[in-house]
Amino acid sequence: MANSSSGESVIRRVVRLVGAFDDAHRTMSVATLARRSGLPVTTTYRLVDELLGEGLLEREANAEVRIGTRLWELVSRSSRMVGLREAALPFMEDVQSVVQHSTTLGILDSDEVLYIERIGSRDSMVDITKVAGRLPVHATSSGLVLMAYSPPAYQDLFLSRTLEKFTDATLTEPAELRRHLAGIRQRGFASMPGIIVPESSGIAVPVFGRTNTVVAALSVVVPRNEENPAARVPVLMTAARGISRALGWRGELKGALRQSNGSI
Repeated sequence: MANSSSGESVIRRVVRLVGAFDDAHRTMSVATLARRSGLPVTTTYRLVDELLGEGLLEREANAEVRIGTRLWELVSRSSRMVGLREAALPFMEDVQSVVQHSTTLGILDSDEVLYIERIGSRDSMVDITKVAGRLPVHATSSGLVLMAYSPPAYQDLFLSRTLEKFTDATLTEPAELRRHLAGIRQRGFASMPGIIVPESSGIAVPVFGRTNTVVAALSVVVPRNEENPAARVPVLMTAARGISRALGWRGELKGALRQSNGSI
């Protein structure tokens, strides 16, 4: 792949262009795109023309450009997230109808939680999660659930870093975090009041895949001091089990004893 004079590959430059789009910048002029991506204007114009030709970008009536439908089509064909989202959505709708606050589905991607689906409510309070948005693993209930069920090597590497403290409730000390992760594995859920913004609390449970490993976290975001885990956790766990089974998980419920023998 040909490199620029700076040594940066074409693929890397295209990623910078596509990554410049977000919720606040769904469309923009090529000049703005060049500024946000940090690429030279001439390079941006050339790459944009090529991406427009392939349908990966689209031009609006005002000459601004946006992410193209073709890019979404190509990405969706083989993404593991598509099947996960499809399996989760009916159960997430059930959770949201009961809890009446934002319900999210997140996966672990490097040292962040990537949210791949979110169902909100007009009555939902402040919630900084959004689809295709990322948040730090240690500062979200979903992240802590995902880290609790991740391999020890990943935990060791993550906890060797200096972690940012977002609020007084954010856990940043390795020993304290390890104790908390052990508690999450024992309880099967995380309930985290105000660890990234003071006004909200997250409650999350694991979603298992076919190989009995955790593939996602299902969570709700509720107002601070309205956590009520005794009521909300069973709703989340029931939904998470449904998603897990739709994904091929065949785990057994703790303490459950099947009464029928399969005969009528």
